Amino acid sequence: MKAIIEFIVKQLVDKPGNVRVEENAPDKNTIEVVVEVDKKDIGKVIGKKGRNINAIRTLVTAIGAKGHHRVTLQVVE
Repeated sequence: MKAIIEFIVKQLVDKPGNVRVEENAPDKNTIEVVVEVDKKDIGKVIGKKGRNINAIRTLVTAIGAKGHHRVTLQVVE
């Protein structure tokens, strides 16, 4: 899942070298994914009215549901 998110986000931003994705599993049914991007690229990841980030969250939720996991995605600078 980490690789897919990293690939998608790197395609959206101007500085793909500054993209970092961390995946944490606080318990066996939950996965937390934190995406760190450059301050100037946050708007591109979020998109107009949140469309880009919602699309990414939909993909991540579908992938997680396949393995019976609850997935949360967070974007930080």
